[in-house]
Amino acid sequence: MRLGIGYRRELSAWIDTQPESIQCLEITAEHFFDRGEEGLLRLAQRFPVYVHGLGLSLGTPGPLDQTRLNRFARVAATANAQWVSEHIAFTRTPEVDLGHLNPIPMTEQMLDLMIDHAREVSDRCRRPILLENITSHLRVPGEIPEPEFLNRLCERAGCALLLDVTNLFINSRNHRFDPVDWLRQIKARFIRQLHIVGYAREGERYTDSHGEPVQEELIALAREVVRVAPVESIILERDDDFPSTDGLRSEMEKLERIRTNN
Repeated sequence: MRLGIGYRRELSAWIDTQPESIQCLEITAEHFFDRGEEGLLRLAQRFPVYVHGLGLSLGTPGPLDQTRLNRFARVAATANAQWVSEHIAFTRTPEVDLGHLNPIPMTEQMLDLMIDHAREVSDRCRRPILLENITSHLRVPGEIPEPEFLNRLCERAGCALLLDVTNLFINSRNHRFDPVDWLRQIKARFIRQLHIVGYAREGERYTDSHGEPVQEELIALAREVVRVAPVESIILERDDDFPSTDGLRSEMEKLERIRTNN
């Protein structure tokens, strides 16, 4: 099980020192669409790399944006990505780019669409694809319980899950369900990668601000996952309020505690 971090420009100086705690990197494809190929090649020579997408909008009905998909595939090829990943979500309609991840209705029709789109991305990139759960303040009505939807999606698309532990925790608090019970309904063999980052809280509302240290309850939940699932990597995410080098080292030590179950 490798431990790593999501590559961000603000973290590049620290990552360039090749700290012992970093055994892999996840890069965001869109950050390298228009620039940085040389830098990406350097990263790929020093670390195993995973390529993560934000805007393919797999949940939008109709064909995928072929220009965007081709750019995504070029980044994956340049990085020699171990795998690629995207969200179980949509980010745009045929008329407008919404600019953020939105939940999909978990229906038979949407399941078929997600399967087709996941297969297309994997085929174009010539790499396995992992799909990530998102947070949402909305509960979109659907026909299929979320764990069943994810199991069927992985089974039929031949893909795996990028389980965002923080997103699961946040949804469980905002929508009042037991995250451990939710996990028990997921077929453990499908969970291949984890994301984790601290959450923010305002009153009774939890959000994924991507700017907080990882809390103890997230570590406990992640341990539940790695105890039963064949997780190959854990990625620390951070997009705001970047900590000092000592703070980064402390956050990576938390990932080590997850891996060793200490």
